[in-house]
Amino acid sequence: MTSLFFIWGFITALNDILIPQLKAAFSLNYTQAMLVQFCFFGAYFLVSPLAGKLIERIGYIKGIMVGLATIALGCLLFYPAAEISVYALFLFGLFILASGVTILQVSANPYVAILGKEETAASRLSLAQAINSLGHTLAPLFGAALIFSATADLSASAGVAGATADAKSVQLPYLILAGVTLLTAAGFYFLKLPLLTPPVAAASPTQQQLTAESSIWQQKGLLLGVLAIFLYVGAEVSIGSFLVNYLALEHIGGLSEKQASTMVAYYWGGAMIGRFIGALLTRYISASYVLLSNALIAILLLFVTMNSTGMVAVWSVIAIGFFNSIMFPTIFTMAIRGLGPLTSRGSGLLCQAIVGGAILPLLQGLVADSVGVQLSFIVPVLAYGYIAGYAWYSNRQHRTLTSLSQVSL
Repeated sequence: MTSLFFIWGFITALNDILIPQLKAAFSLNYTQAMLVQFCFFGAYFLVSPLAGKLIERIGYIKGIMVGLATIALGCLLFYPAAEISVYALFLFGLFILASGVTILQVSANPYVAILGKEETAASRLSLAQAINSLGHTLAPLFGAALIFSATADLSASAGVAGATADAKSVQLPYLILAGVTLLTAAGFYFLKLPLLTPPVAAASPTQQQLTAESSIWQQKGLLLGVLAIFLYVGAEVSIGSFLVNYLALEHIGGLSEKQASTMVAYYWGGAMIGRFIGALLTRYISASYVLLSNALIAILLLFVTMNSTGMVAVWSVIAIGFFNSIMFPTIFTMAIRGLGPLTSRGSGLLCQAIVGGAILPLLQGLVADSVGVQLSFIVPVLAYGYIAGYAWYSNRQHRTLTSLSQVSL
């Protein structure tokens, strides 16, 4: 399962390198370039319900193999897209690729969350997400080494113009990814995964009141968590998507695209380190307190980068990655807490909320085209503001329910 977390983390972060590359190749504005994330994360919203039904029908092992094969197909579409230089075909390939990622993600997150005690679910998922962050960290280095280096080599070749070189430089990396995912699918053919179901028998009295006929739309905590996941993923992806172009600005970092893509690795690397630390902290400190503090610090860092220049602006925006670290697993486990037999449905809805990664980057792209990249970071500021409010609300509700439970006993 950890190999799957690594694979989809690697592929997702590679979009941060792909965006400036395609932006240059097709002379796109920021809004058009952010269609990369719109198509990628839009697949989560459209495919998540279908993925859940698929896994129920064919099982985890075959579902994983189908997901990996679908990723490989999406990667292979990049080759003809670059040959004929059609942006729409790149976007279609990204949608197919992300559909495969979605099939993997729908099963893996709840699997890890319900693998042990509910009290340590956030810690387990933080640890698994740390492997995901390792993929995020290595992908920008992979992209810098193969994509931007290939651009320079192709541009120097006879008869290959700059824009064409930008497009063709993505062919080899995505062919490699296609091969790796197919080999992984072959490995999973021999793997036997247990089919886990929500622990109804050991449920608390509150959980036992939730029957299979209950509606997830009646669960206020879950719905607030869905919006929190939507905004968190949107903020994290949006910041990462703009990093290369932002760090290349003369008054910010003045870096080349290759240098800036290497710096993106620090953003995702901070998230990886933070998840290892978070896995430990959330065993001893309330997860809601950790989430609240991290959201407030992220807001502070965004205001610093929006109102500064040079390396202060560079490192303040990169440092946000560290404080993003525990947000997804913490919000996820807080949102499904107490759902009992509705856990699977709630998990599916939370996975659909990952579509925030499609919407917020597009929204920030619109703002960036209007007022500039630096001021456009107001979009993730608002997202983290809601997350801070959700953490405070969730902690208050949990304490209330705990007090009521103790009184009833």
